[in-house]
Amino acid sequence: MLWTKIASLLMFIAVVLGAFGSHALRGKLTDYYFDVYKTAVLYQFIHALGLFVVAYLSTNTQDPKIALAGIFFIIGIILFSGSLYMLSLTGIRWFGAITPLGGLSFLIGWLLIFFIK
Repeated sequence: MLWTKIASLLMFIAVVLGAFGSHALRGKLTDYYFDVYKTAVLYQFIHALGLFVVAYLSTNTQDPKIALAGIFFIIGIILFSGSLYMLSLTGIRWFGAITPLGGLSFLIGWLLIFFIK
């Protein structure tokens, strides 16, 4: 149940941030930074949906890799999407250096799910 609540909250936040970007940021960001923002929203959606997969799998097996995958998805959302949100809104380029760590977290999460017995 915890994974479902976390996934739902992250999906809610993605909808809010997507709507905010579409309505409040269009025309205020350069095309490049608007695309960066949209990428952040997209990856947040995808990996919040991945947390629903984690929620489902956690009801079928007690493999500790399931919870670990969920943790890596959350870390990935914070690092990947969070750094892209910050980059697009502030223009501070070093936020982009954090993004690959989030991408790596996403990859680890998906591999953990792949190796569930």
